[in-house]
Amino acid sequence: MMQLKEYDIPFSGLKQGKHEFEYTIDNKFFESFEYDEFNGANINLHVTLNKLSTMMELEMQAKGTVNVNCDLTSEPYDQGIEANLELVIKFGEEYNDENDEILIIPHGEFQINIAQYAYEMLVLSVPQKKTHPGVLDGTLKSKVLDRLEELQPKETKENKEDIDPRWDALKKLLTDK
Repeated sequence: MMQLKEYDIPFSGLKQGKHEFEYTIDNKFFESFEYDEFNGANINLHVTLNKLSTMMELEMQAKGTVNVNCDLTSEPYDQGIEANLELVIKFGEEYNDENDEILIIPHGEFQINIAQYAYEMLVLSVPQKKTHPGVLDGTLKSKVLDRLEELQPKETKENKEDIDPRWDALKKLLTDK
């Protein structure tokens, strides 16, 4: 991974209080982390750094879309994402990022790079199962869906006769409410 210098926030020259930063993230950002799950990305990242006398509070909010392939049909589509991350930055003897919510940096540091935190936040905001919206509402036409429809088990008369009649009595309980 190359160091993304545009995501460095030099806090040593900032006055106490809130400071805001805006970033536009595209697919080059993810390529720098050698992450190739996205075909494209268009994400707006809003960062608020609240500098206090003994610590800093970092809040990141991201909103946008990533172009991904559907897990069912392999058709590309734009998946909307929204993500938030809050991080407390304290000063200590040595760098320590073992806690997900608290980052400890050495006393002599003058800037922080937020690229890794933004990357993790954005990748984790994409749903694990990616389904094209056209599959859900039935508007997507693709060869893969047609083939899945053909291979779907058909309900036959034999299958209905094999069902235990006691299940019918149980089904009536559901409808007798």
